[in-house]
Amino acid sequence: MSNKVTLSTIALELGVSTATASLALRDSPLVAEKTRERIKEKALASGYIYNRRAASLRTSKSDIVGVIVRDIINPFFAEILHSIEDELGLSRQQFLLCNHGDNLELQNNFIGTLMQFGADGVIISPSIGTTVEDIKMMEQNGLLVSMVARGVEGTDIPTYLGDDRAGFRMVTEHLIELGHRNIAIVGGSTKTSTGRERRAGFEDAFREANLEITNVTDIETPYDRKAGYQAVSEILKLKHPPTAIACASDTVAIGVINGLRHHGLEAGRDISVTGYDDIDEAVISSPALTTVADGHREIGKRAARALIARVKGEPVEEGSRMIKPQLKIRQSTTLAAQ
Repeated sequence: MSNKVTLSTIALELGVSTATASLALRDSPLVAEKTRERIKEKALASGYIYNRRAASLRTSKSDIVGVIVRDIINPFFAEILHSIEDELGLSRQQFLLCNHGDNLELQNNFIGTLMQFGADGVIISPSIGTTVEDIKMMEQNGLLVSMVARGVEGTDIPTYLGDDRAGFRMVTEHLIELGHRNIAIVGGSTKTSTGRERRAGFEDAFREANLEITNVTDIETPYDRKAGYQAVSEILKLKHPPTAIACASDTVAIGVINGLRHHGLEAGRDISVTGYDDIDEAVISSPALTTVADGHREIGKRAARALIARVKGEPVEEGSRMIKPQLKIRQSTTLAAQ
């Protein structure tokens, strides 16, 4: 049986110190580029596997972080994760992923696993029910935190969000300018910061237009296509169905568009439909979706950068940072019928 390839073996064969070999495999600028490449090539050819556990004992850092989101199948979170992964990769950080599905117990179990692995930190879009005490517990146990897409009121943890209130005000103002007054809201939950902020933006738009908000149809759902599709049947049963539907996410809006089509109605012709997030699918949906670009890729990048800085002991601004939203007007909205 062949002996296990070790870092010392590689260093001896190349005539360098073990410390130099270790630094080279971690891309340290302290090692000349040619030497780094020579050591990496030798390690690859020898089948050497970097011992992360041993390295963590030496450095007190595991180079592992957790990423916790609601649902990676949702394109909104998938696109956030892509930007997080890119940013973590630049610092050679590995990550473990959890979809909590707004199941607080599942989230807490995963956090416990991260602590057992000695993870350096976690980027979290917190589950419904996450408290200030939950965040403090992570920090007190050495698990540094940055938050993305959702916040927890009362914390000073670096949190990166789209400006949901301003963004939803923009898209509601667009519908009001098209003559819509009976506008339904579909998607999201007032149990989350995003759900509350988007509904507050809806109210702001009516108030600023000096219009009364009366008998608004507000259907809270998960942020997915199926929920949007199913909401259409409920909406069309109303005595006075809305002339526009403002959805709390693009996935919900795409579900609504398909639900309307099932009932012989077309978004952008018979009824206006708007989304929120500007996922990649929004521009190629049929019809192309009027929505709000909330900067979710940027917030993922910033949350990752903040966590990496905290792990390195570098200063990071506390509290929430918001990305300015942009309205994207496409074909799914039209003038209200007179």
